Amino acid sequence: MRTESPGPQHEWLDGDAGPVVRPYTLTGGRVRSAVDGFDLVAFVLAEPGADLAAHPELQPEHRRLVELTGRPVPVAELAADLDLAVGVVRVLLGDLLARGVVAVHQPPRTTYLPDNDILKAVVSGLRAL
Repeated sequence: MRTESPGPQHEWLDGDAGPVVRPYTLTGGRVRSAVDGFDLVAFVLAEPGADLAAHPELQPEHRRLVELTGRPVPVAELAADLDLAVGVVRVLLGDLLARGVVAVHQPPRTTYLPDNDILKAVVSGLRAL
């Protein structure tokens, strides 16, 4: 005889295996974002006044991402909070960005790299200590 655990049951959850929905089903089989890749440390912020009701096609994971981005949050942290692969979160964020629901702020690129001679002088100075 099978005993049911108390509380609501959901057909997509398995007590032993966890969620039985594969990550690629969340993205519709897409593996790349519609927008160029997001850096892991890029900050995502929900657009003020973004109306999710205007986008009924959004999945619960999209909506949860918008909830989590009430403050600036890095892409890697969003993936950890949702317990999803970073690639899946990047695709979902691309969907939200294309709809104008979130903004992504990439970290500034380093344009200045020190000269090799300076680095060698620093190493030599450290060795002299």
